[in-house]
Amino acid sequence: MVQMGVHLSDVPTSLPPAEHFDAVRRMVEAAQEAGFTHIAIGQHFLYGELRWLQPVPLLARLAADVDPHVRLATNIMVAPLYHPVLLAEELATLDVVTEGRFTWGCGLGYRPEEFDHLDVPFKQRASRFDEILELLPRLWTEDEVTHHGRHWQLEGVRPHLRPVQDPHPPIWVGAQALPGVRRAARYADAYACSPEATVAEIAERHQVVMDGFAARGKAFTPQPVRRNGMVADTTEQARAEFARVAQGRYVAYAQTGFDAMDLGELERRFLDTVADHAVIGTPDEVVAQLTDLATRLPVDPIVWRPGWPSMSADEVCAAIRRLGRDVVPGVRELEARTTIEPSAFTTPTH
Repeated sequence: MVQMGVHLSDVPTSLPPAEHFDAVRRMVEAAQEAGFTHIAIGQHFLYGELRWLQPVPLLARLAADVDPHVRLATNIMVAPLYHPVLLAEELATLDVVTEGRFTWGCGLGYRPEEFDHLDVPFKQRASRFDEILELLPRLWTEDEVTHHGRHWQLEGVRPHLRPVQDPHPPIWVGAQALPGVRRAARYADAYACSPEATVAEIAERHQVVMDGFAARGKAFTPQPVRRNGMVADTTEQARAEFARVAQGRYVAYAQTGFDAMDLGELERRFLDTVADHAVIGTPDEVVAQLTDLATRLPVDPIVWRPGWPSMSADEVCAAIRRLGRDVVPGVRELEARTTIEPSAFTTPTH
């Protein structure tokens, strides 16, 4: 069975934080009623006119609201901004509080200003990330840890806090570029694929992960993948609505250099530019596209972004309920595969 999750969005800072939290709780309630089994949230600091509620305390609170089968995930936390001991203990506590339902999705970070604000050298983020990925499993599983790294030194420390999950929470490493995919293959339990990746790009990345896991003697399992999209009564309505709510954020991401999509094309020909990855259409069309994705690639869960900063909480909840009614049941009927269909390397979904 292929599972589906929701990726919660950032919101404008014009919405008071208490109302933001209330909206998140409403969305989570709608998502679990709709049959989604993963709740994921990202992270940024000092994000200007938009706000993320910080994921560790938020997910700890949401653990009291969700059913036992629903997993809570960070997708992603900016790992290099943390000291590894602080991060290991925060996340172990979160795993305890969620009763072993936590997945740690982490990434490199791409906003230099966040690193500047927190006095962490932006150019060191890759080496810091690698060192964290080496050190955290040790802090979660070993009785005594000695570590002499480039950035951190630990001498005979005795961790006092272990996660509930054995040996530790699943680690998803997210990345846009192949060096980051190789990092996931080397250190992680899964590669969390970004929503802008095409089927051929996902296939290439999955092959890298598969090869890296084989070199580690680690079994390859279906991998999480994010998708952006829109469901409506007609294809034309879905296209128009997706352009209305999502084009501004795609343009903003391109302006920061977060993704390699062409800024001019996003502004001039948005729907044509995103057609190679966005899942847009009627319920039947969306189910068909996700079915094609899951029958070509080893994906599970599919994490869908139902909301954008331009949408109200009511609109997001309505989108979640529609997905639950019209899309989730069809996806759940699919069997997750563990190999890559050869045609995936060259054939788009639509």
